[in-house]
Amino acid sequence: MALYRFRVTFEDYDDVMREIDVKSNQTFEDLHRAIHQSTGYNSEYPSSFYISNDQWTKGEEITYLPNQKRIDRGVPLMNRVKLLSFIDDPHQKFYYTFNFDRPFDFHVELMKIILEETPGVAYPAVIKSVGEAPKQFGNIITPSIAPPLVDDFDFLNEMAYSEEDTDDFSEIADTDEIDVEDKKVEEEEEEEDEFGNEFSDDEGFEDEGKLPRGDEF
Repeated sequence: MALYRFRVTFEDYDDVMREIDVKSNQTFEDLHRAIHQSTGYNSEYPSSFYISNDQWTKGEEITYLPNQKRIDRGVPLMNRVKLLSFIDDPHQKFYYTFNFDRPFDFHVELMKIILEETPGVAYPAVIKSVGEAPKQFGNIITPSIAPPLVDDFDFLNEMAYSEEDTDDFSEIADTDEIDVEDKKVEEEEEEEDEFGNEFSDDEGFEDEGKLPRGDEF
């Protein structure tokens, strides 16, 4: 079985390169996984190969984990397409985009066709690695961070008060509560005086208006 030797380079990182041997009857998904075995990335992200010309212009697409638009367009899946189906040039090129949400773009170029496999080698095989791949974007799933809860000191922060200033606010609040209680007591006392004086006046009036007893005449 013939082998394809591909050179894989990052579009934006010239100092990083991989060479990978793949069997001609293996699929684009096999190449996709081999690339990320060599970069250390999690390969489970939507990605696509594009048949390309010498100017790296995107042509026909072959995809992995397609979205609904690609499904509706009938874009072929990587696991169903063998590499030999799209090798028409001894230096065939593929433009490759990994992880559409946070993409890395690669140039994948056929370097040579090897007629015999090396005994004992499992293919695809990374045969050369130059440079360290940049950190993968989106490969670590982090829990969503909820917005901070509004606490008792938010309004203090907005007004440039420190947390220690809350004692002053507490004292003010306590004073207000005392004033309210004192006011209520004063109002109750005034109410009692009002009714008390009224009743006392009536009693005085009754005493003043009493007729003398008979023995006083």
